[in-house]
Amino acid sequence: MIQQFEFVLQSARMITPRVRELAFTRADGQPVDYEAGQFITLHIPHTEKVLRRSYSIATMPAEGEAIRIAAAEVDGGRATGVLFGMQPGDKVSATGPFGRFVLRDDAPCRYVLIATGTGVTPFRAMLPELERRIDLEDFEVDLLLGVRGPDELLYGEEFLRVADKHPRFRFHASYSRRMPDAPNGREYQGYAQQHLDSLQLNPQRDIVYLCGNPGMIDAAAADLQQRGFPIQNVRREKYVSSN
Repeated sequence: MIQQFEFVLQSARMITPRVRELAFTRADGQPVDYEAGQFITLHIPHTEKVLRRSYSIATMPAEGEAIRIAAAEVDGGRATGVLFGMQPGDKVSATGPFGRFVLRDDAPCRYVLIATGTGVTPFRAMLPELERRIDLEDFEVDLLLGVRGPDELLYGEEFLRVADKHPRFRFHASYSRRMPDAPNGREYQGYAQQHLDSLQLNPQRDIVYLCGNPGMIDAAAADLQQRGFPIQNVRREKYVSSN
């Protein structure tokens, strides 16, 4: 159910050199009832007008009441300027949750999750359910995250922990600007959409989730269409950069 409420900032931290994670709770003490993969919209006061910016919820359902979002710094950005200046106790209005970019009641398959930058946040929220499906049924997961360099691999340590725990969960990284000194077999150079071949895609079994930069999503979706993926097996969430 979509609601309007007031958020109070509980904590904030830099999780990469350019991304700040903010943890909010509702001022009235009520929980935010959401599904992993959904987003909330912040109504950010500014000198000219109220700025409306949407952010995917990064919180795993069992992590508590705080709603975590990841905001990427935008040069000259009005909204991110406010968010990066917020301190614990500051308040902001919000509405939500919104969106259908959620895990569905799919038959056993391989989920191919492809993200750029903060587009990986809904996949973090999905981790517990993905692990449950891998444990109980014949599901597999390949997660490919595209960022500028290794220092910007947000939530990368968490995804790697799941990969170490579950052989059927594989984490890949694509770096557009800076490669590590000793890349492993699952680290690639270039943009995420350039490495679909490495995932050995299967249109008959794979379900692809695309989240992040619209350019990546459009390029990947066109590639997947050429490979014969049915439209219902390609699920998208575009992040439009705005100041």
